[in-house]
Amino acid sequence: MSKKSRSKIWFLVHSWLALPIWFFVLIVCFTGTLAVVSQEIVWLANPDVRATKPSPDAERLSFQQVLDAMQKAEPEMAVRFISQPDGSHFALTAAVTYPDGSAPTLYVNPYTGAIQGKSPSFNFEGFTRALHGWWLVPFTNGYSWGWYLVSLLGLPMLASLVTGLVVYKKFWKGFFKLPRANHGSRIFWGDLHRLSGVWSIWFIAVISITGTWFLIQAILGDNHITISTEPVVPVIAREDVPRSESGAPAPRIDLDEAERIAKSQIAGLDVSFIQMPGNAYSHLYLGGRGWYPLMFQTVNVNPYNSKIEAQFLIEDRSPLEFVTESMRPLHTGDFGGLIIKLIWAFFGLLLSLMVLSGLLIWTKRTAQATAAALKRSERAPRKQAVSTNPETATETSV
Repeated sequence: MSKKSRSKIWFLVHSWLALPIWFFVLIVCFTGTLAVVSQEIVWLANPDVRATKPSPDAERLSFQQVLDAMQKAEPEMAVRFISQPDGSHFALTAAVTYPDGSAPTLYVNPYTGAIQGKSPSFNFEGFTRALHGWWLVPFTNGYSWGWYLVSLLGLPMLASLVTGLVVYKKFWKGFFKLPRANHGSRIFWGDLHRLSGVWSIWFIAVISITGTWFLIQAILGDNHITISTEPVVPVIAREDVPRSESGAPAPRIDLDEAERIAKSQIAGLDVSFIQMPGNAYSHLYLGGRGWYPLMFQTVNVNPYNSKIEAQFLIEDRSPLEFVTESMRPLHTGDFGGLIIKLIWAFFGLLLSLMVLSGLLIWTKRTAQATAAALKRSERAPRKQAVSTNPETATETSV
C-alpha cells in the first residue's frame, strides 16, 4: 500500500471517529432548545403550575396576603421564600420548611393564596437544563466535568461561525435561496445547511459567546476568583433588635410595607421575589427586574425600622459585571417573557437542524469516500495477481 493510500485510510478512520462528536453537539443543541421552553412545557402538562383565576374579575393578591393565606392553611409551615416566575400565567413558587425537616417548593395560586401542589425535587424543567448544561454529571467538588465539556463547545462554535462566513462568499445573498429539492439529497442538505446558517448568524454568535463565558465562569469559580462587587450585608446588631414586653423580638413590618419602601426609593423596581429573614437578626431581601431586563436589582430592608440598609442596583455594577451578568439570560432567553423564549426556541431548532444537515452531509461524503477506498483495495490484489502470472511475465520478457 502506498503512502498516499495509507494517509487516506487514516483520514477516513479519523472522520468516522468524529461521529460521536457530531451527535454530542446535536444533543446539546436540541436539549438547549427544550430547556428554553421547559417551564412552559411543565405549565401545559401540570395544572398546579398555572395561575388560574377563580373568576374573570379576580385580582392578584399581594405578597403579604399570599403569606397570610398560606399560614392560615398550614400554621406549622415556615415560609422562607416567595417568587413570581417570569409570566403572570404562572403560579407563585414558595420555598417552605415543615417541622419534620422537609423543605419542598410549593405552587401557590396568586389570586386565592391556595396551595395548588408541590414541585418535585427534579422535574422536567430541571432535567432538561441539567442534561443540556452539564450532562447530569454531579457537582462534587466545584463545577462538574460535564459543565466543562458542554461549555467548551462555545469555542469551536464561534470558530465555525467565523470560518463559515469566510468560506461562504457574499453570504448576505443567501437569505432567500431555498434548498434545491430536485438535485439529490446532498445538494438539498447542503442548501438547507447554508440557509439555516445565514439566518442563525446572530443567534450562533450569542450562544457561542455566552457559552464560552460559562467556561470562564467555571474556571474562575473553581479557583475561588470572584468579580462580584455586591456588598456583604452585616447582620442586625443584637442591641438594635427591639424587644416586646415578653422579651421576644418585636413584630417585623409586613411584606407589603417592605415592598412599598423598596419601590418608593428605587424607581422602576418590579419586585418579583421576597426572602424572609432567616432569624431575628436578618433582613428582608427583595428583588426584581428594573429598566434593564437582563439583570435583577435587590435591596435589604431592616424589618424593624423599615430602612433600606443595603442595595445592589444596575448602576452599582462594574462594567465587567454589567457584561458578565447579562450572559446567562442572553443564553437562555429568560428575560423578555414568552415571545423571547419562543424566538430562542425557534432559532435553537434552526441551529439543531443546521447541525443535523451538516452531520448528514459529512456522513454521506465519508461513506462515499470509504466505499471508494474499499473498491480500490479490492482492485489492487487483482492487479498484483495479473502482474505476477508466469505466462504474463514470460511474454513480457520476450
